[in-house]
Order: sequence, then C-alpha cells, then structure tokens
Amino acid sequence: QVHLVESGGGLVQAGGSLRLSCALSGGAFSSYAMGWFRQAPGKEREFAAGISRSSVNTYYADSVKGRFSISRDNNKNTVYLQMVSLKPADTGVYYCAARSGIQHPMRPGSYDSWGQGTQVTVSS
Repeated sequence: QVHLVESGGGLVQAGGSLRLSCALSGGAFSSYAMGWFRQAPGKEREFAAGISRSSVNTYYADSVKGRFSISRDNNKNTVYLQMVSLKPADTGVYYCAARSGIQHPMRPGSYDSWGQGTQVTVSS
C-alpha cells in the first residue's frame, strides 16, 4: 500500500519561500505521476502543481505559475514543491498525491493515494 508523507510546511512572511517534500513508500515511485494540491479553510481542495513520471511534463495552476516549481527525484522516492514569493492567499494545507493512471493531472479524483498534508501559513 502506497504511503505518502509530506514535510516542510510552516509559517512564513509574505514574499518568503518554502520547500515542501513528499516521500513515497510501499510502491514503485517512478511508476506514479505526482501532484500537489492545497486546501484553504472553508474552501475546496484545489490543484497546485503536477509532474509526470519522468519529469518531462509539469503542470501548474494559474495562481501559482511562475512562483511554484515542482520536481522529483526518483532515486529518493521524493517529490518537491519549491514555493517563492508566497502570498497570504497561498495559506492552506498542502497535500501530496500519487497517480497511477493516465487521467487528467489537475483533477483530485485522478489520484489514487494521498498524504496527510502539511500546513503552510503566509502572514501579511
């Protein structure tokens, strides 16, 4: 059974940076496309970034494009989300997800496994 563990969240001032990590265990990491989603209080979970199995393709929500960068290290079974120029609107719980199929990378329903999430708080 695939298990995902996120880390790297925290409190940062607006304009600051954070790097999230997500480690996968219990499965062949390179066989999964990966995604990062986020959920602000009182709002639905939304797509932030995604990456294909071989890192050839990356996808970003318009709201984070140019500020967030997703990457993966298949040797370390880990996916990363580098976030710069953070805004208070980026506040939320960030979830890592793994996708084994070829469904649309931006849809939460396309993903098979989810982590527990890590809190990101951006103060103004």
